[in-house]
Amino acid sequence: MTATTIAPDPDDLRPNVSLGQTFARTCAAEWTRLWSVKATWWFLAAAAFVMLGLGTIAGFESAARPAELPSQPAWTEVRFIALPAQFALFGLAAISVTADYATGGIVAALQWTPRRTVLLFARLLVTVATATGAGVVLAVMAALTAFATANSALTLQFNEFPGFVGTVAVVFAAGATIAAGVGFVLRNTAGALVSLFVLMLVLPQVLRQFGTFASAIAEILPGSGTIFLITRQVPGMTTASSVAVLFAWGIGALLLGWLRLQRTDAHR
Repeated sequence: MTATTIAPDPDDLRPNVSLGQTFARTCAAEWTRLWSVKATWWFLAAAAFVMLGLGTIAGFESAARPAELPSQPAWTEVRFIALPAQFALFGLAAISVTADYATGGIVAALQWTPRRTVLLFARLLVTVATATGAGVVLAVMAALTAFATANSALTLQFNEFPGFVGTVAVVFAAGATIAAGVGFVLRNTAGALVSLFVLMLVLPQVLRQFGTFASAIAEILPGSGTIFLITRQVPGMTTASSVAVLFAWGIGALLLGWLRLQRTDAHR
């Protein structure tokens, strides 16, 4: 009698990889992808140019009028710089998502990581962490630059440092999350960047010129939350309401992006 050899099931030969291992490997791949493209470096260079350049200007301006700024902390003087600089980092977050759709790389990415939810959260984590970390570091460097060029007109009051860093981190993390979510929804770089510009800057300013109802709408836009946290000068808003608005927009944009990624073909 001849023995019958049964070929092993190919599924039995596959390594048993846990969800955590898959997520960690996907994050590593996303990290490599993010830092291997020139666009990442260009956006970071633009953010650095804006924040450090404006920090230097703020220092010289403070040195020119020291009597008007008795014991003014450098952190307070440069916090407004985050408003123009945020768009470079939000652009980085958006293009990190949309670039794959423009090049068709999303198809290969999903072949390597078929679990779309894992890919979404890995890409989101790497992108938001990079944008937030870069924003915080550049904001601190801008404050130190302003202090160095202010000729003793500014001070470094370290008791205000945690609040400064926390505010900047919340603004950049929430904005980067919204940018990534919009990128997953629209899958188009130009559309995502224009939408972010309108939501974060144009509409919050324009709607406040049209009465009570329009102002109420402006208060629930993410740009209003960002402006209040940075300037504390938006009527009718508080820290709690601003954080809640940014949190709601971040979750909403991410949820819509997840739904489209799950339900729509990657190449459409």
